[in-house]
Amino acid sequence: MTNIYSVSLAGILPESLKSDPQVKALADAITPELQAVSTDIAQCVLLSRIDELPEEVIDLLAWQMHIDWYDATLTVEKKRNLIKTSTLIHKTRGTPYAVEQALSTIFDDSWVSEWFNYGGDPYMFKVVTTDRVISQISIDNLKKAINSVKNTRSWLESFTIQRDNQNEVYSGGFLHIGKTITLTTEGV
Repeated sequence: MTNIYSVSLAGILPESLKSDPQVKALADAITPELQAVSTDIAQCVLLSRIDELPEEVIDLLAWQMHIDWYDATLTVEKKRNLIKTSTLIHKTRGTPYAVEQALSTIFDDSWVSEWFNYGGDPYMFKVVTTDRVISQISIDNLKKAINSVKNTRSWLESFTIQRDNQNEVYSGGFLHIGKTITLTTEGV
């Protein structure tokens, strides 16, 4: 099998052209350029190499792929997940699944509860997460993400940050039962 990185253009010419000295000279002159270009082909393939790309390229890919819910302050790993799932989210936009997917790329543990699941008003939904939300900016970015992928008739009713804290509580007590006897010296 021929290796594309070391193929010679003169070697693949048909017999009728190999005898022409000008064509052979042209093929020999072009071969190094073709080999140089073929080694750079891997640099053009971006999505399959998403885990190898630097953060600056990932930021540009997010812009190019129209990821409206992209947050430049996220970790590199979460940015990569946004790029990986963006096509699926764009295809399912307007569904609860798209909202859940957009949330799951930003937060590790979050879910959507629709109005008929909790007895709310029609076309409302709630978002619950157990992740740590660092700032108001994070919440604003989350709302932006939800609004960019939800359907237009549905409205976010609430965003709940659920915390489960487990502490050990120790209590102690002391019970003393006794009788007080008072001795006096009167009558002695």
